[in-house]
Amino acid sequence: MKKSYLILIGIAVVVVIIFGWIKSTYNGMVDAEETATTALANVQSAYQRRADLIPNLVEVVKGYASHEKETLEGVVAARSKATQVTLDPANMTPEKLKEFQQAQGELGAALGRLIAIQENYPDLKANENFRDLQVQLEGTENRINEARNTYNGIVQKYNVTVRSFPANIFAGMFGFEKMDKFEAEAGAEKAPQVKF
Repeated sequence: MKKSYLILIGIAVVVVIIFGWIKSTYNGMVDAEETATTALANVQSAYQRRADLIPNLVEVVKGYASHEKETLEGVVAARSKATQVTLDPANMTPEKLKEFQQAQGELGAALGRLIAIQENYPDLKANENFRDLQVQLEGTENRINEARNTYNGIVQKYNVTVRSFPANIFAGMFGFEKMDKFEAEAGAEKAPQVKF
């Protein structure tokens, strides 16, 4: 009789330990995934900040460079396109991430051309509003870069968690999949040229 109680207690202890381990593994993957999706939201927030600053910058430049209409329209069009492409963490594919990066890259290139207009307009270069907006954009670009780097680091930790044994068994059972990172755009290794 005592032997059967000891066996039952042993089985119960093993079941509790296994349950605790599965629970801990699952909750760890949930925490890692939520951290990664929050980091992605922070990346999108930084991009949104840039998009929100652009209309102000365009208006300041418009006052000085009225005949730079094509450049201004290019920035407005790129901003519009970039704000239409969004990332949904629940349905993120490598193609959607690439499309998002491409739209943001086009916006960055258009902004570069807009900022370069200052060389042709010394009064614009000295304009306090323009300088303030330029500083804000520079800070925003730094925030975007930092947010992307943070996201990539968090995604790396998440991917290691869901791909490591034995957590990978439970990751597959519970639908935790590897996430994609932000990558440099094609040609990003070359310095951009700004031409008018």
